[in-house]
Amino acid sequence: MLRRLDRIRFRGSRRDDFLDLSESPNTSDTECGEEAVSRARLSARESEEAREAGPASFSAALQDDARTDLNEVKGHLEIALLEKHFLQEELRKLREESNLDSLKQELEKERSRRAELEQRFNDALRLEDSPAQTPRAPPPPPPAGSEKQTETLSDSCLKWLYERFGVYIEDFRFQPEETTVETEEPLSAKRLTENMRRLKRGFRPVTNFMRNLSALSSWYSVYTSAIAFIVYMYSAWHGWAIPMFLFLAILRLSLNYLIARSGWRIQWSIVPEVSEPVEPPKEDLTVSEKFQLVLDVAQKAQNLFGRMANILEKIKNLFMWVQPELTQKLYVGLWVAFVSSCLLPFQLLGFIIGVYAGIKFFIIDFIFKSCPKLRQRFDTPYIIWTNLPTDLQLKERGSATLSRRVTAAGGRGSVAAAAPLGVGRDEDGGRYYSTKRGAFHEVFSLPESEHPLTVCENGWRCCLINRDRRTPTDYIRNGVLYVTENYLCFESSSSRSGSSKRNKVIKLLDITDIQKYKVLSVLPGSGMGISIATPSTIKPMVFGAMMHRDEAFDAIFNQYMEVISKSASSPEL
Repeated sequence: MLRRLDRIRFRGSRRDDFLDLSESPNTSDTECGEEAVSRARLSARESEEAREAGPASFSAALQDDARTDLNEVKGHLEIALLEKHFLQEELRKLREESNLDSLKQELEKERSRRAELEQRFNDALRLEDSPAQTPRAPPPPPPAGSEKQTETLSDSCLKWLYERFGVYIEDFRFQPEETTVETEEPLSAKRLTENMRRLKRGFRPVTNFMRNLSALSSWYSVYTSAIAFIVYMYSAWHGWAIPMFLFLAILRLSLNYLIARSGWRIQWSIVPEVSEPVEPPKEDLTVSEKFQLVLDVAQKAQNLFGRMANILEKIKNLFMWVQPELTQKLYVGLWVAFVSSCLLPFQLLGFIIGVYAGIKFFIIDFIFKSCPKLRQRFDTPYIIWTNLPTDLQLKERGSATLSRRVTAAGGRGSVAAAAPLGVGRDEDGGRYYSTKRGAFHEVFSLPESEHPLTVCENGWRCCLINRDRRTPTDYIRNGVLYVTENYLCFESSSSRSGSSKRNKVIKLLDITDIQKYKVLSVLPGSGMGISIATPSTIKPMVFGAMMHRDEAFDAIFNQYMEVISKSASSPEL
């Protein structure tokens, strides 16, 4: 009996323990598992004690064992319930932290708002697409039964119209223009050479067309120019000049189609094309090659931009009356053209223009190109264009100051007195040439007919390296290099005014060798110097540090070859 009372007390204490566990949700699953293991051990001890008690109490022990098993099952169930409770609490905490329900609700709200905005947008489009109607008096209210039917019919009609013509209406909707910003490529020698070749290939058709036109005007091929002249004049006489040009454009496009589709090589040119050697592209360039490439591109870009700037400045100065005597000719020509267009019929005016253009292109231009003196006197467009000054020339004229008069002796005193300081005059064209020290022919003690060539009117800045001299002052001199018809002149910047001791004059016939020269072999590139050898020098003289070395070398070499050829053809020189 005492044992049974102890067991009942023990069971009660176990139930109290389970109740305490359920009330305290902070207990862990491991603690519950340990208590279950301890209870299993206690039940095993009780069973051993019951076996030791004897056969008299065997049946009672069996009943007690069955009850203990039920109690154990109840304990396991209570543990499972506790675990479920704990898991539900954890799930609730996770839901509260993540706020899934609130996010779902916000998402549903956004979807409903988007659907509502789409519906409003479609309604606005339908109202805009429908033609505006004048306001009328409100119609009498229809019966309630037909209101729904009319709404459905109007909606279906609007929907059908929008589906059929909505795409075309959208094309006429005004939208702000999108500005695209082009990305700038980094500087690369390979990309630079490739772009240069692309520009050259793209500009080749234009140069070929202009060269063929010049050949037609110059009668390079007599038969071709004669046929073109007869066909054009016949078309202009009958008023077919414009249809003829349109037919030639269609014929050119047709030939291009055959060339592109069938691969035919149809090449027609009045002037034979000169095939230039194509250099294979180099993958890896050395530092010196890259430096020389940059110099070549910079020089070409400088010359190209200079020519474009000269053209634009001349056009501007022509219209701004910078040279009134030149602009006056244009002004009178425009008045004559205006009066002719008002008085003459259109057909007669077109006939006159077409015939004059043919005669000017095929006959007058040929005569002017063959006789330059006639062109300088009577070719009005050529005279206007060549005498128009650029802004740079106007600036140089404005900066030149008249400080003193040149005193001349003998028969040329009147010519010299009319010229300002530092000015020499060309007898043929009436143009003055000067240097910083005075008149060109007086600075270098040359005949008055000697003047700088057109390509070097302002000279080339350079330094003269005379390797026969030992002193530093005579070894290197800074100055300006000029080339005339028969001489190569170097004006030293360190020479005193009126003194020509440090200037250098070389006769072109005395030159024995002329070459491009590289002063320092360490520097990249092909150098910026010109080497000139004469019989009077032991070592060749070098004109170095020239920014436009190639241009200067070509001018000097061409003039040198021209002088040599003249001396060979006329021995008395």
